[in-house]
Amino acid sequence: MVTTARPPGDRITVVGMRAITIREPGGPDAMAWTEVRDPEPGPGEVLLDVAATAVNRADLLQRQGHYPPPKGTSDVLGLECSGTVAALGEGVTEWRVGDEVCALLAGGGYAERVVVPAAQLLPLPAGVDLVTAASLPEVACTVWSNVVMVAGLAGGETFLVHGGAGGIGTHAIQVAKALGARVAVTAGSAERLRRCAELGADVLVDYREQDFVAEVGRADVVLDNMGAAYLDRNVDVLAPDGRLVIIGMQGGVKGQLNIGKLLSKRASVTATGLRFRPVDGPSGKGRVVAEVREHLWPLIASGRVKPVVHDVLPVERAADAHRALEGGDVFGKLVLKV
Repeated sequence: MVTTARPPGDRITVVGMRAITIREPGGPDAMAWTEVRDPEPGPGEVLLDVAATAVNRADLLQRQGHYPPPKGTSDVLGLECSGTVAALGEGVTEWRVGDEVCALLAGGGYAERVVVPAAQLLPLPAGVDLVTAASLPEVACTVWSNVVMVAGLAGGETFLVHGGAGGIGTHAIQVAKALGARVAVTAGSAERLRRCAELGADVLVDYREQDFVAEVGRADVVLDNMGAAYLDRNVDVLAPDGRLVIIGMQGGVKGQLNIGKLLSKRASVTATGLRFRPVDGPSGKGRVVAEVREHLWPLIASGRVKPVVHDVLPVERAADAHRALEGGDVFGKLVLKV
């Protein structure tokens, strides 16, 4: 049973909520807004009434049957959300029923309610409303954990992010600029590059017409979502002691790595992800969330890093949001309001 905002000694379990479910793997129309069993928080967990969630490329892969959720977690789509604390599991003391928060999830965001480990909750950044906050946890934790915690980007270094117009890219540009880096981006049109420049990007590369190695010169840190297709050129663009961090596989999963190039540059290649990390431990999601709260949330509160939201749609239109993201015209994040 779960403790709610009712008088002491009075307990309640609510059964039944609505969520986006997948009838069978396939296109956007495979999703449906249906009734499912209500989740209930266990020890160390919190139940949220979801206000909004956001669409990530991982959601598209899961819908297609290519990216199953971690064992024991919700099979509902959604890697982040915002909402209000509805109930506390045993042992949770930092949060209170009624708190407005946002959260990093292993799944379950496309729903009216979701259970999340308390360590993965974040307060709303100052100046950010509840719905907009749903666009932040996944990009904030991805960028900070990879660009700062893994790659150690420092002021004065050159940072290259592929897919600068996407959710990760638009956030990474701002974080890197706030850290004092020179920022290079790749994107697929002059208009998208123009908007990246408005966020602070210094070097703009149209990947359809230009070679990013020639345009960028040398990069100390590369954040890559393409995987195999860019592997060799990403190593080429690395400066001495450069760090390549791979977070996606949009360009394939298998590529040839020239170890000789790495040795000559004293360079490193790391591949990381968030979803399958444990909650606890030195590389766990709890530590990532704590670092984001301590170091990145003040940058958002000061306005140096801003959420970039392309559009807000009702969650019942999740299929339209997936089509838009697949179409390639989204700049920043798509938010689904529950």
